[in-house]
Amino acid sequence: MSILSQYEPIVGKNVVEEIRLLAGHLEGKSVQNVNSTAVGGGVAEILNRMIPLLCELGLDARWDVIKGGEQFFLVTKAIHNALHGEKVAFTPEMVESFWQTSQMNLEHMNCDADIVFIHDPQPIALINQKDKRDNKWIWRCHVDVSAPNEAVWNFLYQFIIRYDASVFSAPQFSQTLPIPQYMISPSIDPLSDKNRELPESTIEDVLTRFGIKSDKPIVTQVSRFDFLKDPVGVVQAFRMVKKSIDCQLILAGGTATDDPESDIVLSKVREEAGDDPDIHVLLLPPGSDIEINALQRASAVVVQKSLKEGFGLTVAEALWKGRPVVAGAVGGIPLQIKHKYSGMLCHSVEGAALAIRQILNNHEFAAMLGRNGREQVRSHHLLTRHLREYLLLFLALYSKEDVVNL
Repeated sequence: MSILSQYEPIVGKNVVEEIRLLAGHLEGKSVQNVNSTAVGGGVAEILNRMIPLLCELGLDARWDVIKGGEQFFLVTKAIHNALHGEKVAFTPEMVESFWQTSQMNLEHMNCDADIVFIHDPQPIALINQKDKRDNKWIWRCHVDVSAPNEAVWNFLYQFIIRYDASVFSAPQFSQTLPIPQYMISPSIDPLSDKNRELPESTIEDVLTRFGIKSDKPIVTQVSRFDFLKDPVGVVQAFRMVKKSIDCQLILAGGTATDDPESDIVLSKVREEAGDDPDIHVLLLPPGSDIEINALQRASAVVVQKSLKEGFGLTVAEALWKGRPVVAGAVGGIPLQIKHKYSGMLCHSVEGAALAIRQILNNHEFAAMLGRNGREQVRSHHLLTRHLREYLLLFLALYSKEDVVNL
């Protein structure tokens, strides 16, 4: 059985047939994806699942990763934070560091595919190869740029306007640009190890391995250790909940090679957790998909208390598993959660605590949120929808029409 056919029981035969029809118009086209890390973060996760499907559909798809040292990734992390609206001093030295690494990648990476798909700011300067080639270039922004730092956005603007198209995850992220913009939200793969169904024995084995008992409700946040995910705020909200409900907290996550702040955040989380036996801080290595799946399925509530968020794939993961979710009302998260229908949105530590208590105290309400959340993901946030929209985008690049409504 082909990979794509395995999705038919989930999304229906018509969806799969439409994807094959669209891909037929692109057969033989080459697509080169470029990002900054092979592991860690949603971009790498999506590409890992998307590339095999594109290849099966007859496209020559590949994925390359730029190179960079610690200083470069410190600069791009500052750019990342600035795009989220944080005050960042974007110095000439930082610009020089960015240019030096970008020049190295320009010299060593050959962007010669029919369609070059650049993800996020780190590899954005590869567009400098475009003038030498007759191909199409897309810049995909995965972060929340609804209110970016003006100096940093202006720096990136000089590159963005040279692309043939731009892609953002939510309508509110769109900017004034002279190139076409497309709204394509990220997705999860229901067949991946992180999202497929698991037997109860596997879930219990994972909990046992981490020394977690299932004798009291589990509240979980799975995220890269990042200040913008607010793991310290999750600990504070948990302590408020624990005053009236005996429960336990899991903060599970990893690091990414392009995020030098992860270790600092992890240290602060451990400091905030202290020696509380009901708080489990788990540093997971790359490839811990079964473990993440099991932890989410074992949870009574899944939290994603982001302060800024491009989309929040962990929200979709938990919703797909029928778990009630409490999440920050930021970025792309409201695209996934309708408050009190498919999840709970919060705006503060106190709000998160209140929402968690409501769910833990009302099992029928929790079950309703779980059912509605799963249907929301099935309808809007699975990989097949994402694949279809990318194929439409690729076709639009070769259309004579200036605007194509996806």
